[in-house]
Amino acid sequence: MGEVTTIRDVARLAEVSVATVSRALNGQQNVAAPVRERVLEAARELKYVPHHAARSLSSRRTHTIGVVLPDLSGEFVSELLGGIDRVAREHHLHLLVSSFRRDPEEQVTALASMRGRVDGLLVMSPFIDNATLARNLDGTLPAVLMNSNLAGAGGVGTLRVDNYAGARAVVEHLVDAGFRRIAFVAGPEDNFDADERLRGYRDTLAERLPGTEPLVLPGNFDESAGHAAGREILRMPIRPDAVFACNDMMALGCLFAFHQAGVQVPGEIAVAGFDDIPLARYVHPSLTTIAVDIAELGARALRMLLAGRAPDAAPEEVCVVPRLVVRESTRP
Repeated sequence: MGEVTTIRDVARLAEVSVATVSRALNGQQNVAAPVRERVLEAARELKYVPHHAARSLSSRRTHTIGVVLPDLSGEFVSELLGGIDRVAREHHLHLLVSSFRRDPEEQVTALASMRGRVDGLLVMSPFIDNATLARNLDGTLPAVLMNSNLAGAGGVGTLRVDNYAGARAVVEHLVDAGFRRIAFVAGPEDNFDADERLRGYRDTLAERLPGTEPLVLPGNFDESAGHAAGREILRMPIRPDAVFACNDMMALGCLFAFHQAGVQVPGEIAVAGFDDIPLARYVHPSLTTIAVDIAELGARALRMLLAGRAPDAAPEEVCVVPRLVVRESTRP
């Protein structure tokens, strides 16, 4: 058996202290980005395994699955983790969950913190790229990307929702229902899901209502952004007669703004969302949306990951087509 690489070896190659290596590998924030990258590169070059995981890795199993997400708030994440946890329990596995708060630099740290601790990795990132994958995912570690635009990247499995088709279905429904001035509340910038939904809105509007100018308001996937968009719509001299919010949480924020102003939904303005979170069917009026079985999405991602651990298994590429659910908020 070869000599075991130690944290001192990593520190020597990276030309930093042992304490700095420890902080960098454990995802602590008080390490400058260039220093962290140098430490991670040294660890990769030396194939360093953190001491806390060495015993588990000697048998090649930790019985733990890593989950890296943009954030840990909101009903979408709660449902997603619930589905992942259900399958993990069926297979007697534990979950190690980390978030990078939608920050690309923290994403690198979150991925690095999983080194040596997990048997497989589920990653949801709106801006992961091939270079980040290559630098931060061990080629021997099975991984599945959820809702990523990197199909078949680096031999990693991918599972995504057809956001473009879902957005088209919403706009088609609104036009068929007689609405002609349709606003869109966008999601965060550089977010793959949000970009695809915006693209579906623009394309369908151009096809079904030629000459109509898109009306796009900024948003970031939370209720307060939807509420702010709703208030901005109320100030417009000529209001849209329908609003398509990029997700349900923003649609609910819009609904609340309209309710506060005494504006009738859908009598004066219709509202639609995307995701079909549990709350969507229980608000008044109940929300028209695109149904994504969020819990099943998480469950399916973990099943894909477990199947991909088989020898010589080819990485899967799965695209889930969601369905339109019409409720009271868009019925004229």
